[in-house]
Amino acid sequence: MTLLPFTYALRNLFRDPTRLAQTVGGSAIVVLLLVAAVALTQGMDSVLSASGSPKNVILLSKGSEESVERSEVHLEAESSAATSVAGLEEQLGVTAASGEITYMAPIRTATDHESQALLRGVNEKALLVHRSVRLIDGRFPGPGEVMVGKLAHRKLGVESHATGLGETLYFGRSPVAVVGIFEAPGTVLESEIWFDRNDLASLTQRDTLSSVTLRLDDAEFDDVQVFTLQRNDLELAAIRESDYYGKLGVFYQPIKIMTWVTAALVATGAIFGGLNTLYAAFASRIREMATLQSIGFTRGALMVSLVQESLLATLTGTLLAFVAAYFLLDGVTVPFSIGTFTLNLTPSVIATGLITGVLLGTLGTLPPAIRCLSPSLPKALRSS
Repeated sequence: MTLLPFTYALRNLFRDPTRLAQTVGGSAIVVLLLVAAVALTQGMDSVLSASGSPKNVILLSKGSEESVERSEVHLEAESSAATSVAGLEEQLGVTAASGEITYMAPIRTATDHESQALLRGVNEKALLVHRSVRLIDGRFPGPGEVMVGKLAHRKLGVESHATGLGETLYFGRSPVAVVGIFEAPGTVLESEIWFDRNDLASLTQRDTLSSVTLRLDDAEFDDVQVFTLQRNDLELAAIRESDYYGKLGVFYQPIKIMTWVTAALVATGAIFGGLNTLYAAFASRIREMATLQSIGFTRGALMVSLVQESLLATLTGTLLAFVAAYFLLDGVTVPFSIGTFTLNLTPSVIATGLITGVLLGTLGTLPPAIRCLSPSLPKALRSS
């Protein structure tokens, strides 16, 4: 089979600039939407999976295994678990068992901007169980003080300097000074505001903990389960931290589905628009294709040339989509109810966009190309 020269497909691209712009623009929209949907899904999954350590076990009150904010654990559970469960990790003689209060509440900045934030009441032992947390500036908070995650300002919807060191935040009418900034790369912790535990207990008027996090060393998960059964009076339920955040991923599944449905609907409109453009363009070239057949080129060679022509347009659109995604999406932090996650153009996201561009240029071209090449040679030569 003798193929048409590649320059034939290249020249044909610019015969109709309007059609070329429609094809390139349509494919760019489709690829950009799919890249955004994949990046959003991956970003959310990544931050939730990274937030839970398989070595950590969370003790929650029975019936609150799906929401630490609803959980109420007796204060005694922290010391009791630390002394009763053998094989917990220790550092300098301190057992890695951290009783914490988790609370969602509005926080106001000095500029009177108020937004919901996830607050965590902790003491120094929290650093023994949340190993991803690193204090990068300032110090651990005491009474009347907080330390904020590096991305807490994104959750609050303010500039980073509004939550910077030395700034004052307000819980209701109570001011708290920011004395520390911490990072916890790739986890929801990085969007939290950490209070002194007694302070947060006082501000929220509660005398219970939300959870107790234990870090296992030689102990097994079953050892913690046995403890919850032995201390039935505390009404505790044990769950691996990684499993807890895994369940949160299921909770956010409807958001991911809505993202995909929206992207699919808009992309479908762009694909049908592109198909209409190709049908109209190829229909006007039936006689040209017939002439090429009459001088010896086969239908297969003409089909390859049409696919090449379409691929050039859709891959140009794909390239434009990647450029737009790089400037508009890459590195953007997106707040959601329990934290923030970052959109990244990972290799799998780029591969998805590239495959989409290739499929648009090949499979999307086949129906109009087959229709263009299907008439018999005499009938095609007589067409207008």
